[in-house]
Amino acid sequence: MSTSSESPNASVVICSYTEERWDLLMDVIGSVHAQTLVPQQVIVVVDYNVNLYKRLIATVEGATVVENTGPQGLSGARNTGVGLVTSDVVAFLDDDAVASPDWLERLTAFYDDVDVLAVGGRVEPVWETVRPAHFGEELDWIVGCSHRGMPKVASEVRNVIGSNMSFRLDVVRRVGGFNVELGRQGTKPFGCEETEICIRSVIGTPGSRVVYEPAALVHHHVPAHRGTLRYMLSRSWSEGISKAQMSRVVGQKRALGPERRYVHSVVPRAVFAGVLDWARGSDPWGLARAGTLVAVLAFTAAGYMRGRQLASGSQPLRAVKAAPRGLTEATTEESK
Repeated sequence: MSTSSESPNASVVICSYTEERWDLLMDVIGSVHAQTLVPQQVIVVVDYNVNLYKRLIATVEGATVVENTGPQGLSGARNTGVGLVTSDVVAFLDDDAVASPDWLERLTAFYDDVDVLAVGGRVEPVWETVRPAHFGEELDWIVGCSHRGMPKVASEVRNVIGSNMSFRLDVVRRVGGFNVELGRQGTKPFGCEETEICIRSVIGTPGSRVVYEPAALVHHHVPAHRGTLRYMLSRSWSEGISKAQMSRVVGQKRALGPERRYVHSVVPRAVFAGVLDWARGSDPWGLARAGTLVAVLAFTAAGYMRGRQLASGSQPLRAVKAAPRGLTEATTEESK
């Protein structure tokens, strides 16, 4: 292990696009200010919502509030935040993901190793009501959370989770930031931009690593409607399309390695356990969980095939090579 002489400092970027999450956003900002490791900067990026921007400027103290200067969407907003960061490390939180008090301290501890390019943590779902009985923990990736089958101790991984991740600032800037042709735009549930940037970062630096530290915990709010079968299948379809888009940029082998292991290992065990629990009478919802898992897998695969089909008749997505507009400089306004 290669080490540096001192731990890096870190800033936190929070991206938001809707006033509907106002109370959650205030909790997120409050959790950042309560960290055991004080962040060098707290930056809130508003994605094309003037009313939300004005409200934050008038309300929030101790943070820099800016509008997205890049293309609309989560990738553009994140790049805008990166353009303002002056610390060694930039960490990202969603506007509905509250950080544990030692979250930032646990993430940055791994940057003593100069080969570590990115560190992410565990994302625990906090259900608005209760977890639906048909929604197994193996499917928590649908709601942007860590799922059963992920490492239980700090481990090297392909990519971090978008709602709880950090990068060396120079790495993000060197690879050109988040690909604005990928990722969520408003309520459209596409993704994979954090997976793609992790892959690009490691490709550009042989011998480097991305680390998952489950002790760096955030609690992610999950609305009740995201537990419905309708939402689960819709999100699975979108995930398949997103994976197809990403595979065009980084290649199919890099894009789908962990997914293949998930399908071959985690899914069969979960389906078997669900059916067995139902057959024994120990859990009447076991069969429903197993069936939901199979349906989600089928919709994800169908989405991926549809994405590949659409890609065959379109221009290839650009692999980011240069820093996009807003990544190296942005207009700032300090909140009062």
